[in-house]
Amino acid sequence: MSFLTTDLCDANEGRVRVVEPMFQCYGNHARFAGQIVTLKLFEDNTLVRETLAQDGHGKVLVVDGGGSLRCALLGDQIGELAVANHWEGVVIYGCIRDSVALNQLPLGIRALNTHPLKSVKRGEGQRDLPVTFGGVTFTPGDWLYADEDGVIVAAEALL
Repeated sequence: MSFLTTDLCDANEGRVRVVEPMFQCYGNHARFAGQIVTLKLFEDNTLVRETLAQDGHGKVLVVDGGGSLRCALLGDQIGELAVANHWEGVVIYGCIRDSVALNQLPLGIRALNTHPLKSVKRGEGQRDLPVTFGGVTFTPGDWLYADEDGVIVAAEALL
């Protein structure tokens, strides 16, 4: 992808929301963009797997994991599933694991940190609702742009 969040912010002043700088960069694509799909869950990645098993062309999954640093919500197997289903990227307000393997995948990933412990599997959580973290509300259908300088969100496509 050929865009810079800095240029998008300059050209769309007042039309973009900038996420607070809190994320680490993982995956082999530092730059990614797409239409937002949301999940809200806590220490249970069942919906993450189910969602990334669906077609992700042109989409970015935004996971509000409550900021938990007690387990991982994404690992290499689910990351491979995301790639197989053509997701552009995943933003997790929580942790990932298998970072070495994830860094080899053609996928953009942002997460708070890494954690070796897997999550529980209770099937709990919600999909397709506005979620808020990092000073920004992520609404399903809005657009997310991420690069080396940060993550921004807009109500409409900027490219």
